Amino acid sequence: MNWADLNLMPALPEIFLLAALSFILVLDLFIPDEKRDVTYGLSLLTLAACAALQLATFEPFATTTFSGMFVDDPMADIIKVAMYGVTAAVLVYTRQYVADRGMFRGEYYTLSLFALLGMNVMVSSSHFLTLYIGLELLSLALYALIALRRDSAAGTEAAMKYFVLGALASGMLLYGMSMVYGATGSLAISEIAAAIASGHSNAVLLVFGLVFLVAGLAFKLGAVPFHMWVPDVYQGSPTAVTLMLGAAPKLAAFVFIIRILVQGMGELSGDWQGMLVLIAALSMMIGNVAAIAQTNIKRMLAYSTISHMGFLLLGLLAANEQGYASAMFYAMVYVLTTLAGFGVLLALSHAGFECEKLEDLKGLNQRNSWYAFLMLLVMFSMAGIPPLAGFYAKFAVIKSVVDLGAVNMGFGMVSALYLAVFAVMMSLVGAFYYLRVVKNMYFDDKQSDAPIVVRGEMKVLLSVNALALLVLGVLPQGLIELCIEAMRQSLAVL
Repeated sequence: MNWADLNLMPALPEIFLLAALSFILVLDLFIPDEKRDVTYGLSLLTLAACAALQLATFEPFATTTFSGMFVDDPMADIIKVAMYGVTAAVLVYTRQYVADRGMFRGEYYTLSLFALLGMNVMVSSSHFLTLYIGLELLSLALYALIALRRDSAAGTEAAMKYFVLGALASGMLLYGMSMVYGATGSLAISEIAAAIASGHSNAVLLVFGLVFLVAGLAFKLGAVPFHMWVPDVYQGSPTAVTLMLGAAPKLAAFVFIIRILVQGMGELSGDWQGMLVLIAALSMMIGNVAAIAQTNIKRMLAYSTISHMGFLLLGLLAANEQGYASAMFYAMVYVLTTLAGFGVLLALSHAGFECEKLEDLKGLNQRNSWYAFLMLLVMFSMAGIPPLAGFYAKFAVIKSVVDLGAVNMGFGMVSALYLAVFAVMMSLVGAFYYLRVVKNMYFDDKQSDAPIVVRGEMKVLLSVNALALLVLGVLPQGLIELCIEAMRQSLAVL
């Protein structure tokens, strides 16, 4: 690397984030427990400053640095700004929850920022090594966050399950990357794509490597058949950490897949399409069917996540710009919906009480009609009921599949219409358990008269968050065009 020519501007937000969280980590040692709001405030200021730097360094084209290992393109900029906002919302939503449970410590905030740094590295990686480093930084921070309540047996068990299965997934990814390196002679994404396009690669070794990569990616997404960790980890983790786990990392995982499968191995789309079809179909089916039997709402939302990842993969298997943009739009809408859903659960939880069973939502409309309405918007959006954003997200993904005409299943071409019809049927199955939550809130008698006390900033942000689902459902064009343009510019380097 020629240090004289090193351009640090594309990585300026990451450099600032690392410096700021290191400062917060050291400063927190001298802050007494009763003044822990200083750490909380500094974390939010750090996120705001990172977002400002990200926008200030925005370029409508791809810029690389660190010998081509780090790339800053429109897709990365949009996703990173979204992740800053999502992480800030998570910290605001969980402020009272962590204070009530003895988790209001500097470790919670610094680990959250370290996880965000890992996601940023994942999003801007243009080399398999930096992709893996970002993934491991994210994973290690999440392992520690899940086990942050040392007196919680469920949290410790969830952390162990996530650690063991996450290590297995990382091993599969590394094994796949090593095979791709053996087949192409490079770990740089652009050089891998060039080697595959020119035919100067070992085709057999490349396909084996692709299988391990897809398996590892499916594991990280929580897609079937690598989904077994999702329900247990969602249920066992503190709700604050479950929200952190289920929100921003999904955006990073989307870009992770784009970097590897689309930018690196786009020439092999005929090979990975068939695998994605199978994974997507099984995820939609098992996720929705298993969710029906759940009485724990966190576990229900975990299976719901599995089904939503199936929908996300539908957009990717279209293997064209429109499909990738629809998948990006779906990921952003899903994260926005997840934020609002868990935000309501956190608002209803208080010291000594966890709102995590379906019966805990009974009669919510009698206790507080506004929070019942916000949860109704969330459930309708997840079910894909118009005019909520979830409807347009599912419509865009299914349309990209139908426009494909036929899908390569490995053993031959199959009409994409069959897959689209199957996706619609699975949405109808999912509507059952989402509407059950609405029925509990509006038609059952309340189980508790405990007052719902929410901090002012959380009340405002949660309301804006949920109402945004309605606004995006009515006016989705601005965001979908932004996604299309971002994908066009980011894929132009191919």
